[in-house]
Amino acid sequence: MSTTRTTRTSKPARAGQYLALLCYLVFLAFPFLWLISTSFKPPRELASLHPTWIPKDPTLANFRQAFDEQPLLRAAGNSLIAAVCAALIAVLIATPMAYVMARHRTLLARAATGWVVVSQAFPFVLVIIPLFLVLKNLGQINSLPGLIMVYVVWSLPFALWMLVGYVRAVPTELEEAASVDGAGKLRTLVSITAPLLAPGIVATVLFAFITAWNEFFFALVLLKTPEKQTLPVVLTHFIGAEGTADLGPLAAAAFLATLPSLVIFALIQKRITGGMLTGAVKS
Repeated sequence: MSTTRTTRTSKPARAGQYLALLCYLVFLAFPFLWLISTSFKPPRELASLHPTWIPKDPTLANFRQAFDEQPLLRAAGNSLIAAVCAALIAVLIATPMAYVMARHRTLLARAATGWVVVSQAFPFVLVIIPLFLVLKNLGQINSLPGLIMVYVVWSLPFALWMLVGYVRAVPTELEEAASVDGAGKLRTLVSITAPLLAPGIVATVLFAFITAWNEFFFALVLLKTPEKQTLPVVLTHFIGAEGTADLGPLAAAAFLATLPSLVIFALIQKRITGGMLTGAVKS
């Protein structure tokens, strides 16, 4: 009787969970789907008082106009260089730090972890002036290397926080077994720990890349030369001085700007969701 009652009560609860998940997915997908629809609409449909989801007369004119009006390819190249370099450098620095913090749980390591969490709450405005002064003294204002340094500093705490969790998920018994078999510390890290951390490292690189690719505020403040501006900054050029937006080309350019993140995530999502320790323990 109790089993039947539990089953009956669990079905409405499960249905409610699925409904809430569906509403959340619709909430997330709505802006992107509307962006795609807008990017293919001609000016007449964009000015219509009764907009539709599917363009009645789809056109590629918005994409051609976007490339004609702004140097999107050059800006995308700048964003790609900054995002890739920042993601790789941040993860390269964070990986050994995360291993030490996860394996040596001293008071200093706990304090460092707490500082990493607290630093994520700092607003951009709070750190932009010190960063600007540091880069000015280094002669890196209005340069991609300077922007990359800022992205590394900003991405490092989050990358470190993510990787600490992945390192802690690797059983220490595996490293101890390798040590008993005669493997040194470096050999253990390279042959045992590093392969198990690969999905976590890939996931961290992805999130660091997306963060740098979509970043706007630092790039707006630090890059003044049009030839060095990144894609998010160039997208603002489709908005006039009076706040009027060239909606069609802006939507087309914004749609193209979101594609790299979506493609990269689609290519490596299996590695991210795959089990970290699959096959690690011998049966």
